[in-house]
Amino acid sequence: MAPGNWKRRQFLQSAALASLAASWPSVVFAERKFQPIADKGFKPDVEIELVARRETVSLKPGPATRVFRYHATLRKGPPSTLVPMPGYLGPTLNFVQGQKVRIIFHNQLPEPTIAHWHGLHVPQVMDGHPMYAIAQGQQYIYEYEIRNPAGTNWYHSHTHEMTATQVYQGLAGLLTITDEQEQKLALPGGEYDLPIVIQDRNFTADNQLQYLQRGMHERMVGFLGDTIVVNGQIKPVIPVKTRAYRLRFFNGSNSRIYKLGWKDGTPLTVIGTDGTLLEKPETYPYIMLAPAERVECWVDFSGREPGTDLMLYSLEFKGAVPRMGGGRRGGGGMRRHGMPQGAVFPVVKFHIAEKVSESPGLPENLTPFHRLTEKDVSDPAREIPIALSMRRMSPQLNGLSFEMLKVVDAERIPVNTIQKIRIYHDGHGMRGGRGGPGGARGGRGGMGMTMPHPIHLHGEQFQILSRIMRDQNTSDYDTVKKGFINSGRKDTVLVMPGEEVTILKPFNDYTGLYLYHCHNLEHEDMGMMRNFLVS
Repeated sequence: MAPGNWKRRQFLQSAALASLAASWPSVVFAERKFQPIADKGFKPDVEIELVARRETVSLKPGPATRVFRYHATLRKGPPSTLVPMPGYLGPTLNFVQGQKVRIIFHNQLPEPTIAHWHGLHVPQVMDGHPMYAIAQGQQYIYEYEIRNPAGTNWYHSHTHEMTATQVYQGLAGLLTITDEQEQKLALPGGEYDLPIVIQDRNFTADNQLQYLQRGMHERMVGFLGDTIVVNGQIKPVIPVKTRAYRLRFFNGSNSRIYKLGWKDGTPLTVIGTDGTLLEKPETYPYIMLAPAERVECWVDFSGREPGTDLMLYSLEFKGAVPRMGGGRRGGGGMRRHGMPQGAVFPVVKFHIAEKVSESPGLPENLTPFHRLTEKDVSDPAREIPIALSMRRMSPQLNGLSFEMLKVVDAERIPVNTIQKIRIYHDGHGMRGGRGGPGGARGGRGGMGMTMPHPIHLHGEQFQILSRIMRDQNTSDYDTVKKGFINSGRKDTVLVMPGEEVTILKPFNDYTGLYLYHCHNLEHEDMGMMRNFLVS
């Protein structure tokens, strides 16, 4: 983006923000400045200097790869707060529930950026909304209390129309939280608590990252790389001992969906998802993991012989190839060479390196929490729609594209309420769908297209109330349906073609603009994102 365009956008957003604040005086917005001064009344337990900058890293033999990367320095707090990650990933940030955290974020990139704390329940001005993107040489100070329970979250760039490219170039890292309840469980820790960050990339002949190359159709499908990168490394082999591990799987890809399963068919035991532990362990034959989703697994390598290997695969599934209006599947232009969505391929190899005699047992119970029902909904007569549509090469929500500071009536949410939200595919591309925020009930506006969409809602995490398959042809859905984890709390949910997902989402404590969007990052950058105004 040219400097002149960036300054003009800043000016227009400042004017719009002032207008919005005047219209909604109960909503407190930060001024359109870059918070160069910390709040003297905020007493942090942890203080981190976080820098987004250009670096080179060695990923393949030969020339080093140019990347964007987060670099962090701990100014105050426990030494365990920062844990470096290999490759291009930012350091893992380890927080404790109740800690007050100050992060002084510096942009040393040649383009604007802002960091979003994906999954955290924080004030709007600390959430990383793209309205607060800062230019090169500027800083933004985040100050918030860790209110989330124990779990695995992450942080990443959230710059308008640049999120896909900046995350692809490396601006992402894990963020974990622990609490007293988790510590009582004595889950595997230290070297037995392993992150598994899964991403896909393309490389040029001289080892540089290669992004989209095939035009608008590829953008509509989303980026699909031909090289799997795990924890910032290509084809890593992870040595393990014959005992139980806590594996924190995270899909950090732009658009690729993984169907995780062991090559030998061993079931997967799930203990947590999207930033929180489950009430009890659950077993699945495989796990569907969409972009931005996390899942924690209890994996016991006991009984396996030292020197042997166990390979984790992404298994074959259907329903990911875009369908054109009328159910016709997209033509060859909608499929990418290399590894298409839903293909089978190896993800990571675990090597049994050492035999040990002791291993912890899997707890029968994990973390209790209040399971929401429709009786908890603040306004039973109200159902908020999120209609997913892709027509005329424009991914939309409720027939609308992203506008930085604008909301429609259905996007206005009273604070301290629980809302029922229905997410579904609007195959006809009608503005507002079936009574959606767009308000109109127009006819067909051109050929539509349906494909899977991982929908992420900022702010407090939600619970899934139901999944309903509306498409009469369920053969594709049968290849994925046993891998959805519908219990626990989540912030991202994968909605397959023909599927309708209803969630219950709290909007507690904080007012302001909170995003909801598709976490296929190419779709997000093309405008498949909107705001809720909580007031």
